[in-house]
Amino acid sequence: MSENKKQEKVYQPKTVGPTGRRKKRKGMCLEDRPCLEPNAAGIDIGAREIFVAVPPDRDECPVRVFDTFTEDLQVMVQWLKVCGVTTVAMESTGVYWIPLYDILEAHGIRPCLTNARHMKNVPGRRTDWHECQWLQYLHSVGLLRAAFRPEAAVCAVRAIIRHRGELVQMAVQHVQHMQKALTQMNLQIQHVISDITGTTGLAIVDAILNGERDPAALAQRRDPRIKATAETIQKSLVGHWQAEHLFVLRQSRLLYKTYQQQIAECDQEIERLVGTFEPRVDPAQKPLPPDRKRNRNAPKKRKKRGLLENGFDLRTEAYKLFGVEVTQVPGLEMLVLPLFSEVGRDLSSRWPTAAHFVSWLNLCPDNDISGGRVLWKGTRKVQNRAGQIFRIAAYSLHRSPTPLGNYLRRLKSKLGPQAATTATAHKIAVIFYTIVTKQVEYDETIWAARDAQRQKRLEDKVKRQARQLGYQLIPIQEKSA
Repeated sequence: MSENKKQEKVYQPKTVGPTGRRKKRKGMCLEDRPCLEPNAAGIDIGAREIFVAVPPDRDECPVRVFDTFTEDLQVMVQWLKVCGVTTVAMESTGVYWIPLYDILEAHGIRPCLTNARHMKNVPGRRTDWHECQWLQYLHSVGLLRAAFRPEAAVCAVRAIIRHRGELVQMAVQHVQHMQKALTQMNLQIQHVISDITGTTGLAIVDAILNGERDPAALAQRRDPRIKATAETIQKSLVGHWQAEHLFVLRQSRLLYKTYQQQIAECDQEIERLVGTFEPRVDPAQKPLPPDRKRNRNAPKKRKKRGLLENGFDLRTEAYKLFGVEVTQVPGLEMLVLPLFSEVGRDLSSRWPTAAHFVSWLNLCPDNDISGGRVLWKGTRKVQNRAGQIFRIAAYSLHRSPTPLGNYLRRLKSKLGPQAATTATAHKIAVIFYTIVTKQVEYDETIWAARDAQRQKRLEDKVKRQARQLGYQLIPIQEKSA
């Protein structure tokens, strides 16, 4: 009992009454209010301590403060069990909520991770002591919605993929440092070749760092497939070789190489984690459908679409994960694994319909209507990683010859680039949800019927406008006959 008193703190702020005497603040009273979650608690999370509020009738001191050490969190969970708490509401504060979320889930208490923006509409309650009680009250009357968090195995893949993305961003910074050092030495090779991190670029940079200064000798390291001639590359490699810039170039090259090694290790870990999932379909019994995608820009020497350098067949693994060929959807060819890490593969249990799914992705309009008038219309300002993946998929279809590419270009001329990208991302998300939940393959022939209907509507519109102006349109074939 003495150890628990040392580990937990009872937070009792004091106020001065009219008589000058100090009185204790009591917890919020929930009498005469509809209570949908009677066993709800609220937690305000901080980096060093957390404030916990339980229903006022469960304890003499319904608000307590605990440290964030694992031992203190265990004591807090035991206190919540004694108070009969079965669900807890807390804000998604940085990454501080993750250890607490895991501990609560392990002890059978249902955590409700909420968006902090949903609780800022009422003024006041700005202290931690008030915040945890406000969370507890909102959760008890059913005004908070839990954020989506996939299962633990999917979260593990998501953590590695997000970390890989951060490593890629860090590697890009060192590529920029290499370009800056070359520019300061008046070496214009980064303007002659398209990618300094390619075969030709890295070969020339490594030769410079090894002491080679002859432009002709450096130009001989040109890859035969590069478009720039050896004479142009030789001219771009004439400059001054200052020691300080060579020092920066050497360190940037080493750091870029280090990050590439770390990225390769992340790829191996992702491959291992993906292999632990039970496949929804066995390619041996139900073979992978043929690749119907038209990829005219793919290299001719590439043996198999989706086969990475480390031997990881993306098409096959995605087919085993989802049970359908998701990579056939235009725009999602290389975004399947990041999308799987964000939404998982059990979509119907979390989002009953495709409309719920795209609403959560923030890919649908949100109109502000008051008094029968539309005051504002547009999309909500929400940071959703899965929605961003669909936007990237839509943005990549600008030059695609697929029906979705035609749809994007048609809407760009009508709505503008931003709205067209959102609308196309909405359509890709609906297609993804439909083929995963209903286990049907993507079929582009459906677009032909819709194109015919759109063409007929256009013809009817033109004929109607001609009749209004007193003209009659005659098709060219009938006129020639």
